[in-house]
Amino acid sequence: MRKTWFGLALVMAALAAATLGAACGGDDDDGGEGVRVVATTTQIGALVREVAGDRVQLTVLLQAGADAHDYEPSPQDSRTLKNADLVLKNGIGLDEWLDDLIKNSGTKAKVVVATEGIEPLEGEAHDDHGSEADKEKDDHGHEHGEGDPHVWHDPENVKVMVKNIAEALAEVDGENAATYRADAEAYAKKLNEVDREIRALFEPIPAAARKVVTNHESLNYFAKRYQIEIIGAIIPGTAKEAQPSAQDLAKLTDLIRSEGVKAILAEAEIDPKVAEQLAKDTGVRVVTGVYADSLGPAGSGADTVHGMLLHNARLIAEALR
Repeated sequence: MRKTWFGLALVMAALAAATLGAACGGDDDDGGEGVRVVATTTQIGALVREVAGDRVQLTVLLQAGADAHDYEPSPQDSRTLKNADLVLKNGIGLDEWLDDLIKNSGTKAKVVVATEGIEPLEGEAHDDHGSEADKEKDDHGHEHGEGDPHVWHDPENVKVMVKNIAEALAEVDGENAATYRADAEAYAKKLNEVDREIRALFEPIPAAARKVVTNHESLNYFAKRYQIEIIGAIIPGTAKEAQPSAQDLAKLTDLIRSEGVKAILAEAEIDPKVAEQLAKDTGVRVVTGVYADSLGPAGSGADTVHGMLLHNARLIAEALR
């Protein structure tokens, strides 16, 4: 057992020395007409496209693979915000760096929290992982007391976001208000279909077999929606900058064995080395390529919110069978 803990500790030390997070900057859809819209995250950007299509000029600040927790705004971002008509943010502590960016840019844009009306889950679902300091702040000093910001992993929450986005667009572009609202309703129906398909994937899997470990606490909404039990997380907390100790990993190893965990979910945005080491030491299957903090790149099948939900569900269901 000591060799296992020591091996995991070495892997974590190597990862801690590496640079985490993807380099990112604004993804500008220049050349279009219509109101100028800025979205902070790939998820919100994708939902704007579902509702507005090419009727707006959309800029998404984060690129696919980037993490909103540790995003560093650029001077170009400030210029983009200054010229915007509408700014859409996730809120719930995820993109709080936007507040200073808005202030410094001098923008007069309407700012809307896309998650308004969603009741967030607690930000720390697993009290047995991570220090008290980690539970209050991430490495950048960001508070996460507002709750878990990864709300887009539940289709019901996505429907709320889509409606909020449509109403915000209708307010700044009244001429196309009816179209935005109609497109939002159409997308809500698509989300209902996706929800039914995901439920069908998990229905044959017994409850006792739906036990997983995640890289960090980003899939709690998905797990709650589809009755998946998350036994623990490798990285404590909802922000992936935090790092587990050797003691954390040893405890998690014991939990995986004692609880009969079926799979370890390694998110696409996080180096899978620790997850792979845990899987090797415990004989549990590791599932790579799960999109949690970001949507996938163009052509991945996970570059839309509904596509990401289905992509993740298929990977997880296959691992639990």
